[in-house]
Amino acid sequence: MKIFFASLGCDKNLVDSEKMLGLLDDAGHTIIDNENEADIIIVNTCSFIHDAMEESINSIIEYGKLKEEGKLKALIVTGCLSQRFSKEFSEQLPEVDAVLGTNSYDEIVDAINNVFAKKGENIYIKSLDKLVNPQKRMLSTGGHFAFLKIAEGCNKRCTYCIIPSLRGNYRSVPIEDVVSEARVLVSQGVKELILVAQETTVYGMDIYNKKMLPELLDRLQEIEDLRWIRLLYCYPEEIDEKLISSIVRNNKVCHYIDMPIQHCSDKILKLMGRKTDSISLNKIINKLRERIPDIVIRTTLIAGFPGETDADYNNLLEFVKESQFDRLGVFSYSREEGTKAYDMDNQIDNEVKDFRRDKIMEIQQAISTANNEKLIGQELDVFIEGKLVDDNVYIGRTYRDAPEVDGLFFLNSDRVLNSGDFVRGKVTSFNEYDLIGEII
Repeated sequence: MKIFFASLGCDKNLVDSEKMLGLLDDAGHTIIDNENEADIIIVNTCSFIHDAMEESINSIIEYGKLKEEGKLKALIVTGCLSQRFSKEFSEQLPEVDAVLGTNSYDEIVDAINNVFAKKGENIYIKSLDKLVNPQKRMLSTGGHFAFLKIAEGCNKRCTYCIIPSLRGNYRSVPIEDVVSEARVLVSQGVKELILVAQETTVYGMDIYNKKMLPELLDRLQEIEDLRWIRLLYCYPEEIDEKLISSIVRNNKVCHYIDMPIQHCSDKILKLMGRKTDSISLNKIINKLRERIPDIVIRTTLIAGFPGETDADYNNLLEFVKESQFDRLGVFSYSREEGTKAYDMDNQIDNEVKDFRRDKIMEIQQAISTANNEKLIGQELDVFIEGKLVDDNVYIGRTYRDAPEVDGLFFLNSDRVLNSGDFVRGKVTSFNEYDLIGEII
């Protein structure tokens, strides 16, 4: 069969998609990039916040039209939206032929076979207790960087978050399996591994009774031909001296950390169910910068959480100004059924939430511009990812930038370069989020 695959949502979801692609390839199916020529369309959905859920539903409806027109033989939906609303699919989206939950994606080949044999159950929802982790993957990131999922699920139970209901409790991938997968990816040309989970910092606690992220970094450091290791989703309260020391001693680990804090008000943090406070946040930010002077700290915030007063919000603005985060993203609070925050008092109007979000981003834009200006004249290693058509301008990233969420480095050069190459670039100009320079 010719299969078109649409992967929506986060990078953890993308890893699931790539593993499904690997299973489909093994089964002899052909993956294509034109939905109009497909026999089957598979949509791996997201349901984290309202906008993501809406995108998933709209995608299913659009692809369903191809089925109505007779261009498509089957439409299959997987992922978080399927896990959350599996029963509703058959009633409200009859164009969907099979539904697979978050812990059932390894059954994608059987689901296709059963659809065409017109037999068996078309809803595949398994227990969230066990870890599903097929080894083979078909990379969709270009082949030179890859997300490496080291755990599934989450135990934190933040009051705004639906993920534990959709993904289950925290389940670490055994360290030997992570290292084995990493070695295979690097043997296929991957130069950068980006470690992801709902929370990477507590990796190993469930199976080794201790945090094993530092040991994992030590093991990954040993892989020949691997150039960069990047850490995402490190909760601030779990970042300790052992992890910081591991980042310092392992030269392949980028001096970059994604540390979602969501807010700085002690009252709001408590309402969110977060396990930290403003004093602790300031301490860890200062400690990271003290121990790793060139570290880039990325964070995310939520604007307009229930009960956020003008005073709480103004404190957050001041915190952003004082902390001078290198990278920052802001979400307007999304009220999700099934979370504790859904029933909280003092819900805030969407207009107010969006205004607060935009104001924070306005401040951050100025911070980012000032930070980029300081880089003028500096030389940085640049990971080449592409080239502007008809221009001698290459597009790359430095250690300071994670793919898809951070900035880019645009390099002028007459040299012939390939994606995956590393070059030395000198910063000559900048804008709010990107750097401009030349290869030296």
